[in-house]
Amino acid sequence: MTTRTAGCATKAELSRAIRRLARDHGLDPVLRGRLVLSASEIAAEAVRTAEGTSVTWSFEPDRNARGSGLGLLTVTLRTARPPAPRSVTELPLPADAVHGLDVVWRLPARAAGSASQGNGSTGGSVNGSGAADDAALADEELRAVMARADALTAEHRRLKDELEETNSGVLALYVQLDERDEQLRTAHGQTLRELEDALRPAPLAVEGLELAVHYAPAGTDAPTGGDLYDWFVLPDGTVHITVVDALGHGVTSTRSALNVTHAVRTLALEGHHLQSIVARTDEILLPFDRNVMATVLLVRVNPATGELRVANGSHPPALMLREDGTAEYLEARGRGIGFPLPGSDRLVSDRLAAGDLLLLYTDGLTESRRDPIEGEKRLVEAAQSHRGRPTEEIPGAVAGDMHTVILHPDDTLALAVRLTGG
Repeated sequence: MTTRTAGCATKAELSRAIRRLARDHGLDPVLRGRLVLSASEIAAEAVRTAEGTSVTWSFEPDRNARGSGLGLLTVTLRTARPPAPRSVTELPLPADAVHGLDVVWRLPARAAGSASQGNGSTGGSVNGSGAADDAALADEELRAVMARADALTAEHRRLKDELEETNSGVLALYVQLDERDEQLRTAHGQTLRELEDALRPAPLAVEGLELAVHYAPAGTDAPTGGDLYDWFVLPDGTVHITVVDALGHGVTSTRSALNVTHAVRTLALEGHHLQSIVARTDEILLPFDRNVMATVLLVRVNPATGELRVANGSHPPALMLREDGTAEYLEARGRGIGFPLPGSDRLVSDRLAAGDLLLLYTDGLTESRRDPIEGEKRLVEAAQSHRGRPTEEIPGAVAGDMHTVILHPDDTLALAVRLTGG
């Protein structure tokens, strides 16, 4: 291993010495340029104050690659004052070590002789006149840096194009997934809606009585809910109507509502008194489903006489709209299924005259704006404005007026009963 040293009084001499030794040892022009810039930056203060610097270099052949000319080039720059540690780590080519006044770089290189033969240089002293022109070497370094920058720019452009193409593909995939998800939601909702419609009672044709119903779920993602109704004719010709609002949304609440309507139908057909049915329903369901909670409204109408009786378990009251336009709520008090002390406290009796309209509903109709009192006032106005319509159109038209603004989405059921006298 041969060690050589060159003293440098100026920045130009230092750059020339490092540039030529790096050239002689076959360093890549970009690496060479970084080494020159780093040494110049470290020695700048010493050169400015005329304290001088020196550069020492040595080459140690690689013992495992004999005959190849490969090895390790060690370049040591000595200045009159220690360099700042931070400046050493932030150099264009960070130093490998700092020992007092010495800054050391260790670089893979070639022996000076093999490097000279490889690049056509004649070698010689780092300060000798036979060395390659410094300007040519600097130009070579500049061209190499520009070529590297151009390559990076091209690579950046290629990656950008690939990223844009990938993003377009990902966006298209998201669109496809969203479309597929929407199709699945639609199919799922249609299936559940058809299932729920199948569970609802068939249209009821009773001479002298018209019935119509409107149902809307809280959202398209939950097309079933706890709002349910049932109607049937008792053996004595009286029409029984049940309106249920089970707590919650979705299939679970639908199941609870079905359990309630089935229990009520069984008790009614067995002949139980109307006022006792809410409490008896709670007794029947409690052993099977302790979590069920539901409000219930029960109505009996005699189509021949218009006689009307109402039982209630925590449900919004029925609205009676007379032929002359006057309206009143039939307030039958009670507590629902799953509530403490369930049952209807009393029955409310009234009479439907020809042309009168009875409106049964769930709280999704009157509480869409979160104020049930204001909702009940608006319901009277909506019912009065649509009472001249055919009976089958009234529930949907009333719901449309009530839901112009929805602050509290909920399942909605509206059911109209009108005595025709025919």
